[in-house]
Amino acid sequence: MSKPVRVLVVDDSALMRKLIPQMLQRDGSIKVVGTAVDGAFGLQKVAELNPDVVTLDLEMPRMGGLEMLRELTRKHRLPVIVVSAHTTEGASMTFKALGLGAFDFITKPRDAASSNMENIAAELVHKIKVAAQTGFAGRSFQLPFEFAIAPPPKSKIENVRLPNKVVAIGISTGGPNALHYVLSQLPADFPASILIVQHMPEGFTEMLARRLDEACEIRVKEASSGDALRAGTALICPGNRHMRLIRRVDGSFGVAVSNDPPVNGHRPSVSVLFQSLAREAGRGCIAVLMTGMGEDGAEALGSVKAAGGLTIAQDANSCVVFGMPRAAIEMGNAMRTVSLDALANTLQVQCGLPNSGHTSVNDPALNPVGSRPE
Repeated sequence: MSKPVRVLVVDDSALMRKLIPQMLQRDGSIKVVGTAVDGAFGLQKVAELNPDVVTLDLEMPRMGGLEMLRELTRKHRLPVIVVSAHTTEGASMTFKALGLGAFDFITKPRDAASSNMENIAAELVHKIKVAAQTGFAGRSFQLPFEFAIAPPPKSKIENVRLPNKVVAIGISTGGPNALHYVLSQLPADFPASILIVQHMPEGFTEMLARRLDEACEIRVKEASSGDALRAGTALICPGNRHMRLIRRVDGSFGVAVSNDPPVNGHRPSVSVLFQSLAREAGRGCIAVLMTGMGEDGAEALGSVKAAGGLTIAQDANSCVVFGMPRAAIEMGNAMRTVSLDALANTLQVQCGLPNSGHTSVNDPALNPVGSRPE
């Protein structure tokens, strides 16, 4: 960038108003133009200083972060990076903020001596730069959904059907809203099993899974090692863990969750999931790379393609950040490019819903993948 990214830091903590500018100003391409102690002062500073990006605490007196975010979305349309408390309440408010149009979030360092401070600083710097380049997330495929306002839980019958295919989804920035949009369109009798790697810290994925389960007809849960794959069920990889597809002793499929080292800086890593998908499922799988920054999963998507699976990348117009899908497309690893609003229907067609009249181009027989002989 020719000019420094101008950042406004809004946080009621004096420590954070000191730490965050210190973290950011180590990078010469970022300039902190001001700080504010609450949302009301933050809105004033936005009008006075015209920043490119705002970092926003959510729990503040007088005017909290969510109220400020609503005003920013309505009047200024600036990209906002939420600085979230690593608590259950913090996670709940973070999902609200993402639903209101926040670009992304990081978890707040616990103190100035945090052992993870360098990683947090690098993550924040990177997200601010991408946000400045991308602009307000609402200018892309904005979704009218607020995670914290979910419908009452639906009564769901335990599904014991083997899936006819395995669908694996890799996703990052913009993921919670995009996942809700797609999964909420799938019927309860969706015949495939879905595995999801969403770049997200530990503690946040369990709440994401719960919110999605409340809003969708299919089952959605955070994965645990040994979980069996079932039709009409989506398993989300826990934050700060890897998830792999495995073949169980009885020939059916399950998942293994591990704390193996990060892959290309990511844990969870989409690449880890896609590589296991290619190895274990082959032509009985579909891999989808959706909105997100970076290249995680882009090269591994080629492994799925080589194994005979179908590979899909979300299109540029419907991504909040077209990083991961673009990398896969440029590598030649995406067989199809699909918009967000067409993705659910594409998956239903490719998985051949019973009595739908559709069959999968990859597996006309539609045998449950877990029932196939070695």
